[in-house]
Amino acid sequence: MRMAAWRRAGGAVLRVSVVWAVSTLTMLVLAGLLPDFRIQSADGDSATSIGITAALGAGAFGLLGALVWPLLVRALLLVPALVLGLLVFFLNGSLLWFALSLLPEDRGEADPRTAVVVAAAMSAASSAASTFLAVRDDGAYRRRLARLADRRWRRAGRREVPATPGTVFLQLDGLGYDVLREAITAPEGCEPLMPAVAAMCRDTHRLVPWHTDWSSQTGASQLGILHGSNEDVPAFRWYEKETGEVVISNRPSSAAELQRRAAARSGHPGLLAHDGASRGNLFSGGAAQAALVLSVSARRGRHNRSRAGYFAYFSDPANATRTAASFAVEVVRELLQAGRARLRGERPRVGRGGLYPLIRAFATVVERDVVVASVLGDVLNGRTAVYADLVAYDEVAHHSGPRSRDTHQVLRRLDRAVALIAEVAERAPRPYRLVLLSDHGQSPGEPFAARYGLTLEDLVRAGCGLPVSRRARRSPSGAEARAAARAALHRPEDGHGAEPHRVTGPGPVVLGSGNLGLVSFPGIPGRATREEIERRHPALLRTLADHPGIGFLLVHSERHGPVVLGANGAEHHLATGEITGRDPLAPYGPRAAEAVRRTAGFPHTADIMVNSALEPETGAVHAFEEQLGSHGGLGGEQSRAFLLYPRLLPAPDEDGELVGAERIHRVLRGWLHEAEKAPVLPTPLPARVPLR
Repeated sequence: MRMAAWRRAGGAVLRVSVVWAVSTLTMLVLAGLLPDFRIQSADGDSATSIGITAALGAGAFGLLGALVWPLLVRALLLVPALVLGLLVFFLNGSLLWFALSLLPEDRGEADPRTAVVVAAAMSAASSAASTFLAVRDDGAYRRRLARLADRRWRRAGRREVPATPGTVFLQLDGLGYDVLREAITAPEGCEPLMPAVAAMCRDTHRLVPWHTDWSSQTGASQLGILHGSNEDVPAFRWYEKETGEVVISNRPSSAAELQRRAAARSGHPGLLAHDGASRGNLFSGGAAQAALVLSVSARRGRHNRSRAGYFAYFSDPANATRTAASFAVEVVRELLQAGRARLRGERPRVGRGGLYPLIRAFATVVERDVVVASVLGDVLNGRTAVYADLVAYDEVAHHSGPRSRDTHQVLRRLDRAVALIAEVAERAPRPYRLVLLSDHGQSPGEPFAARYGLTLEDLVRAGCGLPVSRRARRSPSGAEARAAARAALHRPEDGHGAEPHRVTGPGPVVLGSGNLGLVSFPGIPGRATREEIERRHPALLRTLADHPGIGFLLVHSERHGPVVLGANGAEHHLATGEITGRDPLAPYGPRAAEAVRRTAGFPHTADIMVNSALEPETGAVHAFEEQLGSHGGLGGEQSRAFLLYPRLLPAPDEDGELVGAERIHRVLRGWLHEAEKAPVLPTPLPARVPLR
């Protein structure tokens, strides 16, 4: 034991020495190349003196990075916007400038802008050297990644890690079954878009589809998957008459309330209640360890761990520098891609200006890096169950389309993240099972407003005989990354430009959730019936049902219960199955009637539920938000998600198709229970794919 301890100590000293030497050499090279950076006295020094000065400067910079940087990051968690972007470089440059000021005889000097460049280069070089050495030493590699896990838990003392298998559930947000099939398939002689996932499908895992509820969006799907109930979640956002408030799934206070309701209905805290961790999700799943989880981000105090992942990751200045650089590159990439789309005159196209480049970079770089690092720490610390959500594909597909060149780049990077997690799982203290899944797919299509020249709200107001605004307003995007970024930046829920929390005014409340629209009448208590709506607004239902961009409406009739209305007087009475004219639900598949019937029974279903039209040949729909790829209602690939699981697990679909998020919860929970009783055997992991 003593010899092993000395060996570890010797290895640590060697690694520190090598990293110090690399930093010193980097500083010497930069001092020779950059005119505004010097590490010698004004009268000149010998080569030995310059080398000693560089070593002292590199050592001081490294020591400041180890001691001061974590304190800066912890302070900046109060205003995490400062952690992103160029300020990371500024802070790193400030540390270098201070380190140079500590050199004897005023030998160190750098222009502030040059200090930023030198600090970034030194951080990158030392990080590369440290990573290279750590990867070659399994113990050091584990310890390096384990630092990204929850520190308070490790300080309290870990119990012995069980020998039974742990499970990592990795959600690739918005990635539909059909798009994934295309990404893992390639012509003979060509590499697939996602080679690591393709290797899993070929060697160790089985891929099956599952069908979402009518509300095909992350709020409903993830709530059902993690907490076992998505009852009374009719859409991404909806109006509740008894409070006069709009519930929005990606608002922290709304997410916390939805989680509370789901736990009360299901009777248990969630999928991750036993030794679990929740990373990057809307909901905690009952996990005691949570990072970047929206439902707990509004809490204050020591029990709020939602931003622990930020601190653990950015407390390493090399991580901060690398992620900030990638963030800046991603912003530039988005600006170039958006400009290319404009120059080519691509149609359809949505606005990609304003804050969107920053939101995209947050989703595809910051959120990905922090979540993946948190998962690696969880795996190396032997947690029993981890559920993590990577939102990058969903965010980009909303603005670029589900099969665009932009999304292909994102899928390649997600594939590398999957490969890294699988590789690190091989070094874990217990066997792990890696399960990939999605919460929904995405359907392409031109937005409703762009196609028809008016918004759904305009159409509703016209049907009610109310004035219509001359200038169409942009519908806010329902993308999860936007809310995650707001929470990370500590922006208030009801700040300037945010979606309304409380509705005022007598007019109808019209909300969009992908290609699902909701119309509510605040002046009518309870759910407005079809008969009451027709008495007050005789033209409204026909105006909506006969519009070419609308597929069907759901209303509640005093005589017939829930009724689906279509064009040309078509009706489908859900209680009896009676159909008049052409069935409005026929284009949406055989499961549409049951999905709509279930939603019709929710207490907070809107007075009128509107589903956009579907183009059967292309699977295109028309989102009531400004999105090229959308989800939220019925139609096309948005309702077809995927589940990729190890073949050694019991098949989840022996008794029929997988339908509904609550069914997926039961499947995943069954696998966790099975793992508790599983014999201690090596768990097959996918073949290692080179990380590029």
